[in-house]
Amino acid sequence: MSNLSLDFSDNAFQPLAARMRPENLAQYIGQQHLLAPGKPLPRAIEAGHLHSMILWGPPGTGKTTLAEVIARYASADVERISAVTSGVKEIREAIERARQNRNAGRRTILFVDEVHRFNKSQQDAFLPHIEDGTITFIGATTENPSFELNSALLSRARVYLLKSLTTDDIEQVLDQAMNDKTRGYGGQDIVLAG
Repeated sequence: MSNLSLDFSDNAFQPLAARMRPENLAQYIGQQHLLAPGKPLPRAIEAGHLHSMILWGPPGTGKTTLAEVIARYASADVERISAVTSGVKEIREAIERARQNRNAGRRTILFVDEVHRFNKSQQDAFLPHIEDGTITFIGATTENPSFELNSALLSRARVYLLKSLTTDDIEQVLDQAMNDKTRGYGGQDIVLAG
């Protein structure tokens, strides 16, 4: 009989990317044009002064991760919707939970991944709830918001362009993964060839 531990309480079975996901702005790599010290966005995030926003950029630039970091600083509940797999029913359910949070004195961030996949009327469904403060809206898109999102939604959110990671950024991500003994491969006998 093996003494193999089947304790799933830690994150050892999560993919490396999930284990290494940044938990704060100091751990977030890239997007220095938005997140460098002294820039308006990190000052607002660190102060917990949220505003609705659209995070626009290519896949793999950290849109979802940035939304999660923002939520941590805001001490807000997060409702997540994927426009690929959700519809009006899921929007209504998320808004209802946000309304309950507001009534209990808690903030809610509604994160909508691939927001450009929602049609114009689905996008309109968020407007009254952004306006009355029920939600702080964060949408992520790989498509140009000026063409794919309706103007009413755009007028209620700031658009932030996330750029592809640089070679230096990617090297820094790899360095962290290889050296972090808690979440990454630090302490293991692994060598990257290249």
